Amino acid sequence: MSSESSSRGDRFREYLGLADVGETSVDRKLTDLKRRKTIRRFWTALGVVAVAVLLNFSLRTVGFSLVELITQFPFFLDAIPEYFPPTTYYGIPFLDVMQYWSFIVEQNLLLSLEGGRWLVGDVNIVWGATFVTLAIAFAGTVLGLPGALLFGVMASERVVPYPFNFLFRATMSLIRAIPALVWVLILIPLGGVSPFTATLAIIIDTTGYLGRLFTDELEEIADGPIEGIRSTGANKPQIVSFGMLSQVFRQFIAWIAFDLEHNVRVAISLGLIGAGGLGLELDIQRKTFNYTEMMACIVLIVLLAGSVELLSQRVRSYLRGEDEVEKTGVFEAFFTSPRKIIESAAGRRR
Repeated sequence: MSSESSSRGDRFREYLGLADVGETSVDRKLTDLKRRKTIRRFWTALGVVAVAVLLNFSLRTVGFSLVELITQFPFFLDAIPEYFPPTTYYGIPFLDVMQYWSFIVEQNLLLSLEGGRWLVGDVNIVWGATFVTLAIAFAGTVLGLPGALLFGVMASERVVPYPFNFLFRATMSLIRAIPALVWVLILIPLGGVSPFTATLAIIIDTTGYLGRLFTDELEEIADGPIEGIRSTGANKPQIVSFGMLSQVFRQFIAWIAFDLEHNVRVAISLGLIGAGGLGLELDIQRKTFNYTEMMACIVLIVLLAGSVELLSQRVRSYLRGEDEVEKTGVFEAFFTSPRKIIESAAGRRR
């Protein structure tokens, strides 16, 4: 009996790769592969256990409960008609979008015209919350671009040798460590919680995030053009301009478009703490439990963020110049995107 148990133990150790190394090189190689496989399995199992423990801790910390979710779900179902107000046309049920539109016009979430004498130019355009959000994002991106370019270039070891470039890297890391929402709170003494401070926060945020993306691009450029410019006797600024930045011009433009798309979402979130724009209007309607008006704000947010994202994607696709399928115009892409999404989901996209 003991010999049978010992035999099973030997086979088990051999299976795990923990048995004595074989005599031939093939046996030793096989044992080594089994041992490595056992180690990978051990670390995988340990990782699964660690994730399970952390997940359990996280759920307990936030008070997540399926029972509570099931209990509150009927109240959510009761609120759905307020999010999507129904109406009927000729006895057929439809979504009453006119309630959304009435609220948008009443609160001037898009724009309104004061005056009316177009021929003499006596028309005053009052820009609504949608354009305030877009203006915050655009102004913050453009004004943050010089700082991002400066820090992005100076943080590269190709321009400033280590450890001096670390000062610029550390500054950008510090900026990224503080969310834009916190920057607004820090900047309250400059102008309160307003679109002005929201723009300042996005300027700082853009400097940190976009600067880091610029640095990463500069680290990946080829050495050939740099050496070619240097061989002509060019000075350091000329080498940086014509040997380095010329290689990443398209990438920089693509990242700027992506950052603008990101900043639109940041501007919306900043409005939720009172910094103006669509986020502020959404927060006001949330506090007063006006679900229909909340949904109208959400519709505008989706349209604004989606439009900017589509424009950003078109710019990046144009700069890549690789995929002929994506070389469609902005308006054409906007109207054909639903069909493409369905075709892609069905696996029939050409």
